[in-house]
Amino acid sequence: MAKWVTREHVHVDRVACPWLIRKYIDPEAEFIFVPVEEIEAVVERTGATPFDAPGVELGHHGDDCSFETFLKKYRLSDPILQDMARIVHAADIEKDLSQAPEAAGLEAISRGQMYLVRDDQEAVDRGSYIYDCLYSYCLYRRVIEENEDRIASEDRRKRYRLIRDLMGGRRQPP
Repeated sequence: MAKWVTREHVHVDRVACPWLIRKYIDPEAEFIFVPVEEIEAVVERTGATPFDAPGVELGHHGDDCSFETFLKKYRLSDPILQDMARIVHAADIEKDLSQAPEAAGLEAISRGQMYLVRDDQEAVDRGSYIYDCLYSYCLYRRVIEENEDRIASEDRRKRYRLIRDLMGGRRQPP
């Protein structure tokens, strides 16, 4: 089980990244949350991989948020993850909030969650469901766009089942 370390008081990117790590990189990942000034010491003491902190490889670079950096580093090219990245980026980077209509909702949910949980681990555990939902939503949007005529021509009562079938059991990531 690999250890990963980031800043405490997780929010959009620091919940999205652990979700991504557990789903695509390291299912047994263990996360450590500390004040930013303690990250380097935790890395030295435990060998944990730092993320979403100033100056680390798996952090913000250029215009990318940490989630986008992970996608590039680990060559995760699933188009659904790319769609999610657009939303996570806009929700995480205040000046870009208007770049994705879903971002304001994700930011609001993430902000509210911060004050409902006991600690950062609970925020990541509970927040993972939000990112499963976001993945499913992004897949849904792609299915709708790619099959617009077929869905529109289906009887209204049968559309839900058709969309589920077209999503092919991929409502959640692996």
